[in-house]
Amino acid sequence: MKRIFLLLLSASVTVVVSCSGGRSSAGKPGTKGELIPKERARSFVAERPFGMVSIPSGSFVVGMADQDMMNMPERAALKTVTVSSFFIDETETTNAEYRVFINYVRDSIARTLLAEAAGEGGDGTGRGQSIGDYAYMIFEEDEEMSPYQEYLESQGGRDEGVNGSRRLDWSIPLHWNTSNYPDVEYAEVLESMYLPASQRIGNQRIIDASKLTYSYVWEDHNTAIQQNERGANFLKRESLAIYPDTTVWVKDFNYSYNEPLFEQYFWHNAYKNYPVVGVTWDQARAYCDFRTKLKTDYNQSLRRKKQRPMSFRLPTEVEWEYAARGGLENATFPWGGPYLMDDRGCYLANFKPKRGSYIEDDKLGTYTYTAPVKKFRKNGYGLYDMAGNVAEWTDSQYSNSSYGFSNTLNPSTKNHTDTRKSVRGGSWKDIGYMLMTGSRDWERKDSARSYIGFRTVQDIPEAAVKPRRRSN
Repeated sequence: MKRIFLLLLSASVTVVVSCSGGRSSAGKPGTKGELIPKERARSFVAERPFGMVSIPSGSFVVGMADQDMMNMPERAALKTVTVSSFFIDETETTNAEYRVFINYVRDSIARTLLAEAAGEGGDGTGRGQSIGDYAYMIFEEDEEMSPYQEYLESQGGRDEGVNGSRRLDWSIPLHWNTSNYPDVEYAEVLESMYLPASQRIGNQRIIDASKLTYSYVWEDHNTAIQQNERGANFLKRESLAIYPDTTVWVKDFNYSYNEPLFEQYFWHNAYKNYPVVGVTWDQARAYCDFRTKLKTDYNQSLRRKKQRPMSFRLPTEVEWEYAARGGLENATFPWGGPYLMDDRGCYLANFKPKRGSYIEDDKLGTYTYTAPVKKFRKNGYGLYDMAGNVAEWTDSQYSNSSYGFSNTLNPSTKNHTDTRKSVRGGSWKDIGYMLMTGSRDWERKDSARSYIGFRTVQDIPEAAVKPRRRSN
């Protein structure tokens, strides 16, 4: 028995000696075997995106807390809820901002078509003087590839369509003026994006809006959580036309002459600072994804390491109401009081003040339809047009009783299969009741209206150093 014990002891000593020889594998050198994260303990400061303001976290009574002239308590059951901090656009998304999205999609499609038509190409000057300049970027023999790029090439490279290897050269300028087309092949590709001559009015060259499609991927978190699994099965691929429906100015109003807005509102420079309308709920979400991609691509282009940005999205219905109240308790309207005029008799929002009258001031001849953003007083958080101008899409599913069954912590009724989406804020064609902070409305998500727009939000991590509240 003693002999067996000695053998075991000898074996254990051997193990100890072998582990202590050379550099220890038990922990990083210098940590003395302790579990010490390599990341430094630094404070994370949330970077405020351009054109957004920060909304501090807090609690408030959601719903018609002061009055409900329609006497429908099931639509606005009073309830105290808590909302985390977030960034939100100070104005509704404008025509000019949405046109950046349109132009990006247009240019991406044009460059892809040119690259496909150019084949191997690469025999041009590199300044857009021939279609060959627009070929996919390829690695020269003397160009050093990273291991990841070598892996992509080993998987088939651009010939097999592996993402990451098919690189468009955005430094080569596009020529949209017909007099600057470099060659016939280029002209053939670019002209394929326009309406054919047989469909033009007055021989106007107009981009075929049906070809301006945006593709992106999002994860269906609700289904993944219900099935307790995450993976490719829950990735949803969307591809949709993103050009606004400009015909809404005619379709929304029978027996009304609104053709000038139908023809000019979205593209004319005079309307660049007006809120974009005619956008469906799905198109608004696509815009949010584009804005996220824009920031992500910029961060990846930096030499220094940069954090992946928080995603842009539509606000939940409760987030929207919380921001609209501007930090005031029981605020009937975003400016606080129960009145629609200030002490000088001027209306505080763009809405329909009287039966048959859509103009806020007959003497000054103010806005009959929408108004440019920032023309009316901002609320306590520095947000414009949280009442009137255009109503706004939210991310929330609409239900008469959603305030009753939703959680009290960051309430959300997100359901992508439900076609009814909450719309808040009232618009230029609505009466004063619809402008109240607690007033609710809805629309089908595939509907585009001349009185519905949107604004975006971005989360602020709970661990972040909260940005200072914007001073008025």
